[in-house]
Amino acid sequence: MTRIQFEKQMEKLNNELIKMGELIEKAIHMAVTGLVEQNVEIANKAIAFDEEIDNQEKEIESLCMKLLLKQQPVAKDLCMVSAALKMITDMERIGDHAADISELTILLSKQEYIKKLEHIQQMAKETIVMVVKSIDAFVAKDIEMAYEVIKADDMVDELFNCVKRDLIEMIAKKPECGEQATDLLMVAKYFERIGDHATNIAEWVIFSITGSHKL
Repeated sequence: MTRIQFEKQMEKLNNELIKMGELIEKAIHMAVTGLVEQNVEIANKAIAFDEEIDNQEKEIESLCMKLLLKQQPVAKDLCMVSAALKMITDMERIGDHAADISELTILLSKQEYIKKLEHIQQMAKETIVMVVKSIDAFVAKDIEMAYEVIKADDMVDELFNCVKRDLIEMIAKKPECGEQATDLLMVAKYFERIGDHATNIAEWVIFSITGSHKL
C-alpha cells in the first residue's frame, strides 16, 4: 500500500467514524423521544437500531486492521488508528445504552410519570453535543474541541445529581413511587454513562494527536 493509498484509507476511516457518530446521535435522539412521548414504537426502533451500530463498529474495526496489516504505520499513524479502534468501542457502548433506555421506556409506557423529565431531556441534549463534538475533533485533529467535550461532562454529571436528588426525595415522601423512581434513576444513569463514553472518545482523540493518554 502506497502512502497515497494509505491517506485515502485514512480518509475513508474518518468518513466511517462520522457515519457511526451519526448513527449513535440518532440512537440517543430516538431513545429520549421514545421516553418522553412514551412511544413504544420508537423505543422498539431504537432497540433494533443497535444492530446497525454494531455492524458499523465491525466495518470500522476491519478497516483499522487492514490499515495496520497492509501498511507499516509511522508512530503518528499508529496513534490515529489505535485511537479509532478504542473510540468505536465507546461508540458501540453508547448504542447499547440507548437500547437500554428504550427497554425501560417500554416498561414505563403504561404508567404516568411521577416527575417531569426536563433534566433527563437536558442530559440527552448535552450528550448528543458531546458525541458529535468528540468525533468532529478526531477528524479535524482539534485538541481544544476534545477538551471542550471533557469539560462538558461536568454538566451531565450535575444534571444526573439533580435527577438523583429529586427521585430520592420523592421516594422518601411517597414510597409507593419507589419502583418507577428507581427505573427513572437508571435511565438518568444510562445518559450519564453516555456522557462518560463521549469523554473517553475525546481522551482518545487527544491521544491520537499527542501520543499520550490519561490513565
